[in-house]
Amino acid sequence: MSEEKASRQRRIRSARAAIRHGRVAPVKGSRTVLGFIAAGLSVVLVATLSIAGIAFWDITRSANAGVALANDQKIPDIGAIEGGVNFLLVGSDSREGTDANVFDADPGSTLNDVNILLHISADHTNATVVSIPRDLVVRYPECPDADGDGYGGGGWTGPINGSLNEGGLPCVVLTVEELTGLSIPFAAMIQFNGVIEMANAVGGVEVCVAEPIEDEYTQTFLDAGMHTLSGLQALQFLRTRHGVGDGSDLGRISNQQVFLSSLVRKLKSAQTLTNPVALFGLAKAAISNMTLSNSLNSLDTMVSIAMALKDIPLENIVFVQYPGSTGGAGVYAGKVQPNQAEADALFAAILADQPIGLSGTTGNGSVADPEAEAKAAAAAEAAAKAAAKAAKASPTPSASSSSSATAAPATTPAPEVAVLPETVNGQTAGQYTCSAGRTLNEQ
Repeated sequence: MSEEKASRQRRIRSARAAIRHGRVAPVKGSRTVLGFIAAGLSVVLVATLSIAGIAFWDITRSANAGVALANDQKIPDIGAIEGGVNFLLVGSDSREGTDANVFDADPGSTLNDVNILLHISADHTNATVVSIPRDLVVRYPECPDADGDGYGGGGWTGPINGSLNEGGLPCVVLTVEELTGLSIPFAAMIQFNGVIEMANAVGGVEVCVAEPIEDEYTQTFLDAGMHTLSGLQALQFLRTRHGVGDGSDLGRISNQQVFLSSLVRKLKSAQTLTNPVALFGLAKAAISNMTLSNSLNSLDTMVSIAMALKDIPLENIVFVQYPGSTGGAGVYAGKVQPNQAEADALFAAILADQPIGLSGTTGNGSVADPEAEAKAAAAAEAAAKAAAKAAKASPTPSASSSSSATAAPATTPAPEVAVLPETVNGQTAGQYTCSAGRTLNEQ
């Protein structure tokens, strides 16, 4: 065995031993390396609001009957929110509240290294999740200063992940609104510990790894095969860049979607949504680890958004990478430049509330799961059994209700699907994919 290969194996064994003991040596180095840590944080929270709301709704629905008081007042029912929803999730690279033995010292400036936009259609039949690369070059609007005093000047261009440092969460929202042409009334921000707590609360997320993932920067080492990731290990998987695809931020997004699609499938499965303990843990972890916009700081609002999301089929939840390519020159060398024509097509469809169709690949950080058909069939069988069990447990409808149920409701034609160009990467929550790993020898 060559000395180089032996040295590489020693490094991997050492890193894996550290992971098994729950400690990962902090990564020292450039600001870019520090940014890797935050790159995947809020990806797991696309379903957070729906699950937090569903948890409250499902637990209270199944509670024992209450006791009537003399001054009882009727509590209004909370239904699905009316119309469409645009919601921005931001992942901050702040070190606040983290273990100094695991994470590097605070770098000073606070960047929004994750920006994920969720759109729910007005008829609540489909949802689109757009991941915006942290290095995407955008125009900065005029934003309120981070300290709330006055406004910072806008009009210049730069990577989008600087907008949080310019003016906090409101500035990120304004920047994404200008980029996409959408109005975004709901926003939330999460820091490092949030993804760890969410992954623990859900009981881990199962991911498929097609080729080994080896990343010394994030201490991510996974053999090919299936892995159930929770806690710090889930965070390592989400933040890896060197260990997947071509080592780029764009490849990392498609790897994150492997995790996210599996997470959504688990959250919508019977074993999660019918488990009050799991639901309550998810709701508590979500609420405890997010900074919410005032528009979301209401349980009623969270529940109403949840009601709009919970019945959308997996194949109608589409994850899309903001169209862009690595390039540029000068100060923007290596940054992500928008592919404007494709971006215009994407957001025109969202503005028109059309469901999104994908014709491209899932991205170079992921590949199709060779066992996708078998896994989908098993999931469908489990869902059918759960539905049959729920129907058996439900009371038999009366003749009058049965009669009214047979009346044909008024229907409107389904909107035309907007099929995006082949150059736009993404996948649906119903697609089973695997991470396209990258070893140290390939880096």
